[in-house]
Amino acid sequence: MISLGIPHYLIISTALLVIGLTGFLFARKSLVVLLMCIELVLLASTTNFVLFARHYADIDGHLTVFFVLTVAAAESAIGLALILLFFRKTQSANVSAAVSLRESA
Repeated sequence: MISLGIPHYLIISTALLVIGLTGFLFARKSLVVLLMCIELVLLASTTNFVLFARHYADIDGHLTVFFVLTVAAAESAIGLALILLFFRKTQSANVSAAVSLRESA
């Protein structure tokens, strides 16, 4: 059985972070895609917390992951509810429609 070391997990975490940041910065078409990219960034940080908590045999990292994932779940639920309300009002989940909605107010 192949065991993965710290560098392997750091590479996975860095890849998740880069994908999330790239999507957030360059794929600004859909609000759902932006929400998913934020979740990828949070997943990358929690991967590092778990990795180093396990490496140093410390429970604090695991507790931090628990709270980060709780906040991420709440953020996803509220974000999806807002996107659903926005879609009902504008019939679009496009970021440009959100900007035009702000300008009309």
